[in-house]
Amino acid sequence: MEKKAVILLSGGLDSTTVLAIAKSEGYILHCLTFRYQQRHVREVEAALQIAKLYGAQKHNIIDIDLAQFGGSALTDQISVPKGRRLEEMEAAIPVTYVPARNTIFLAYALAWAEVLEAPEIFIGVNAVDYSGYPDCRPEYIKAFEAVANLALKKAVEGTMQITVRAPLLHLTKSEIIKYGVSLNVDYRLTHSCYDPLPDGHSCGSCDSCLLRKKGFQEAGFPDPGESEN
Repeated sequence: MEKKAVILLSGGLDSTTVLAIAKSEGYILHCLTFRYQQRHVREVEAALQIAKLYGAQKHNIIDIDLAQFGGSALTDQISVPKGRRLEEMEAAIPVTYVPARNTIFLAYALAWAEVLEAPEIFIGVNAVDYSGYPDCRPEYIKAFEAVANLALKKAVEGTMQITVRAPLLHLTKSEIIKYGVSLNVDYRLTHSCYDPLPDGHSCGSCDSCLLRKKGFQEAGFPDPGESEN
């Protein structure tokens, strides 16, 4: 019997690792990427290449406009923090948090999963080396999964149960990278920067760039995408 899964794919390091995990487990891959008027829309180009490389059966790119709401440095006229120490990143939820982003993304994934009859949704959230976003916590994932199984026709009828898979949830960034390397992930294709330069290259100093740099250093591997910085 076919194993189908919906994978939320941003084009970043974490979601690409999750895609590789799903492929290694034998899932037929259905990738979902969002162009939500984020300043780092360069990640969508990365997602296109990555989904193709992994042989996704279908890759949907959804256009939504979260800039209509703003409230985030990624979707509004708010400066992206640069050059911060880890302690500063962990002190408070940063302005790069996008209100309800993972809830919106998971809701789309849920709708597609029911149509596909794909009981597994993969998401690359991480609760260890991350920027403090509330929708990356284990309790959030558990709560969304509960809501999903209350919301779906197939779940109510007892023909399908949704599982939200977050295999990176309790790993450090260096552990994620080591896991990905063991699966031959080509991190050269991934894009992590929140505030790319006009030519699309990474800024090298936003929180996401710094966490990526720290992860590769601790994992003991050179970052193949470092030439962007």
